Amino acid sequence: MEVFRLEGKVALITGGASGIGKTTAREFIKHGARVIIADKDSRTGPQAATELGPAALFVQCDVAAEAQVEDAVKIAMANYGKLDIMYNNAGVTGPSYPPSIADLDLDDFDEVMQVNVRGTVAGIKHAARAMIPAGSGCILCTSSIGGIIGGAGSHSYSASKSTVPGIVKSVACSELCKNGIRINCISPGPIPTPLTLAQIGLIYPGASQEKLVEIVNGLGQLKGAKCEEADVAGAALYLASDEAKYVTGHNLVVDGGFTCFKNLPFPSPHEFL
Repeated sequence: MEVFRLEGKVALITGGASGIGKTTAREFIKHGARVIIADKDSRTGPQAATELGPAALFVQCDVAAEAQVEDAVKIAMANYGKLDIMYNNAGVTGPSYPPSIADLDLDDFDEVMQVNVRGTVAGIKHAARAMIPAGSGCILCTSSIGGIIGGAGSHSYSASKSTVPGIVKSVACSELCKNGIRINCISPGPIPTPLTLAQIGLIYPGASQEKLVEIVNGLGQLKGAKCEEADVAGAALYLASDEAKYVTGHNLVVDGGFTCFKNLPFPSPHEFL
């Protein structure tokens, strides 16, 4: 007998038109949820909703504009009468060629923070407004290994993604716990999403799509496996389901051990024989 882990739930996923967001939307729908795909891309967004079927609804939304995030939540409430899951997944990487901190363009920095931090906070804020009266709900946020270790992204990206777990911890038990709302984030390892491949493609303009995928997958550490969008979708499904009913304020790292280990460059013992 098939188990639908999100039966009757209503979820809103920002950045849901492609990549991790779209894959998660598909997984949520497979488990019985109705999903609002909130994305600023007015071309791929409706296509994704059509592909995912009648349980998906597209809403145009740029998370950098708080009013649009608020409207997306209001549309969920107007159409379904509730919001059970809010997944703040939309994000940007910033320049493909990360500058030295001495040459950092603060306008670029502000743009990354506007989407990755302010957009996430806006999602948390307006989801909380919908969930607090209901006394329940689940909020998810996409962070990154770039927020855990240095060198896995530009300075702007790393700063923005390191902020997300801090926000999650700040609101988890100080406010949301007493209202029955859980909030967690997910930090994926390198994944060849359309956004990632587009950015890597600017660095290697002569490389084929297959080669770009190979480059990204080659960054992984766990032998015999590679990090895929479905792995993050599976983590999101777990955190959104009742199986994680006592998990909140947590950063679930899905990176195959990438951030757990570093080789120490000791000289070979043979040098001292």
